[in-house]
Amino acid sequence: MVAGARGGCALAGGAHRGLLALLLLVSAPLRLQAEELGDGCGHIVTYQDSGTMTSKNYPGTYPNHTVCEKTITVPKGKRLILRLGDLDIESQTCASDYLLFTSNSHQYGPYCGSMNVPKELLLNTSEVTVRFESGSHISGRGFLLTYASSDHPDLITCLERANHYLMTEYSKFCPAGCKDIAGDISGNVVDGYRDTSLLCKAAIHAGIIADELGGQISVLQLKGISRYEGVLANGVLSRDGSLSEKRFLFTSNGCSKSLTLDSDRQITASSSWQWVNEIGEQVLWSPGQARLQDQGPSWASGDSSKNHRREWLEIDLGEKKIITGIRTTGSTQSHFNFYVKSFVMNFKNNNSKWRTYKGIVNNEEKVFQGNFNFRDPVRNNFIPPIVARFVRVVPKKWHQRIALKVELIGCQITQGNDSLVWRKTSPNSVGSTKREDEAITKVIPSEEMPARINVTMVVVPLALLLVLLSVGIGIFAVLRRKRKKGHPNGSAKSQKRDYQQPLMIGTGTVTRKGSTFRPMDTEADQAGTSAEACSHYDCPPSSSRHEYALPLTNPEPEYATPIVERHLARAHTFSAAQSRYRVPGSQQAHKHSLSSGSFSPAAAAAVANSVGYQRPQGPAPAGPGYDQPKAGGCLPAMRAEPDYQKPQMNDAYSAPRDCLKPLNQTAVTALL
Repeated sequence: MVAGARGGCALAGGAHRGLLALLLLVSAPLRLQAEELGDGCGHIVTYQDSGTMTSKNYPGTYPNHTVCEKTITVPKGKRLILRLGDLDIESQTCASDYLLFTSNSHQYGPYCGSMNVPKELLLNTSEVTVRFESGSHISGRGFLLTYASSDHPDLITCLERANHYLMTEYSKFCPAGCKDIAGDISGNVVDGYRDTSLLCKAAIHAGIIADELGGQISVLQLKGISRYEGVLANGVLSRDGSLSEKRFLFTSNGCSKSLTLDSDRQITASSSWQWVNEIGEQVLWSPGQARLQDQGPSWASGDSSKNHRREWLEIDLGEKKIITGIRTTGSTQSHFNFYVKSFVMNFKNNNSKWRTYKGIVNNEEKVFQGNFNFRDPVRNNFIPPIVARFVRVVPKKWHQRIALKVELIGCQITQGNDSLVWRKTSPNSVGSTKREDEAITKVIPSEEMPARINVTMVVVPLALLLVLLSVGIGIFAVLRRKRKKGHPNGSAKSQKRDYQQPLMIGTGTVTRKGSTFRPMDTEADQAGTSAEACSHYDCPPSSSRHEYALPLTNPEPEYATPIVERHLARAHTFSAAQSRYRVPGSQQAHKHSLSSGSFSPAAAAAVANSVGYQRPQGPAPAGPGYDQPKAGGCLPAMRAEPDYQKPQMNDAYSAPRDCLKPLNQTAVTALL
């Protein structure tokens, strides 16, 4: 029985050991896989040319059997600076627990235990691989490492404190990633910080640098004060501090003044809450009450539910300004425990769209930590600053109801604060993604900002317009000159060329054949312009017609002008009584260029009877001998006289259609 029992126990023990071995065999690959995944790495922040790296659980004990491997890089052409802020590894032989730095050509380490480890390493390369491996151990914090490029030889670690330096003024470079490193700070940006505070963490709290960027700080040490008031700022909570021998302040850029708002109309909101108090009065929590320095309740949204539409508080600064920070509080009323836990910032300029303030590294919407009670103010800095006229505070999380009082911090835009403008980094820099919205950090010309006028773009089109205008004026002048030359009534010479020069019988010899349209002889040319003023007909010239009648359009037979000897005309007189023609009342004869004297109708009739005037043979006109004068013709006065009679005759002559005038002496002379 005993032997059987012993055999059973041995069998059970063997089975137990076999099961344990099986579990170890199965867990070994998992442990190796965990080592390769780098589960031993802790806090890591890298950006461009600086960063911070720790072992897991730092400053607590690092875990057993872990591996942390990370490659860090600075811009090419730069040397890499490594600073060990803390190294606490339990192993003394570096067999299983160690820290090792490896580059392409060199190896630094391994370091462990109580070895004499250098605090700073200046490498001849821009890239190095950090490997931390742990075995079985009981204690050890692990390591804290900071790095930067050779551009920052004054690099310090996140664990440096102000009392480590005896200088009154000094400048140091803080790496990125010191915000979440364990360590206390006491004080605030106004009164200063206790000298036992961590330098880089206090710089983040004061808004001098951003945690994800790092940067240069300038420190001024002063005599300590009896009490340091702790506040929450930029996600870092400072504690109240007691009396110290020294304190330090940060030298700022001067753009940290309160941006005052003169009118309630500069603050608007999506909605407002109306509350009826115990005595029935309505209390309005309006946007105009959102000034941090004002007493009384704050602004509160009209809806207190958590799933309502997006609420916002908008501030109009009146003009574009540099905004470096914001201070917020809750309701400030003890009976109304309202406050905003987190928020985002939107901004815009004139006639532009709203944009969201984003983080630099991940290019995502940046959520700012708000208040933790209704009373105490909380400050958040914008690094890089916002350059805008309009800003909106958009709550993300709140307690009971959205309630805000705000104060914007910043300054006017001047040439002296160009250092606040964010500069675009080199494309060779690593550790960050490209930002798509650079307008939040860089003052650039836009549709809202007046840009410099390009003189060339204005002068060239203006000169071209003047040239085209001059050419057009020249072409117009040429066409106008040609039109004047070709106009039929443009001048007396052109008017003469409209008619064929008539052939007339002159006072001397017969030189040309007569014409019924324009009497003319050689003496008329010598008389000049006086001949043009007279006419064959006693008719006042019309401004709308030519001086001489145009030829008839209908074809009619043309009759030759009787040729009479000059001496017969001079020897006889023409008598109107003896002639068959009744001549209309004659007017005073006009002076002609051919001869001078007076015209006698009686003498002309006597001459005609003595020579036996013979009418040309031709068809008799269908109507009366004289045509009826046209309406609006030349002799309205004659038609109005009662004693005027239309000549009754049946001869071959037709009077001119436009007007009838008595023949003057020149015409009679030409006929004779």
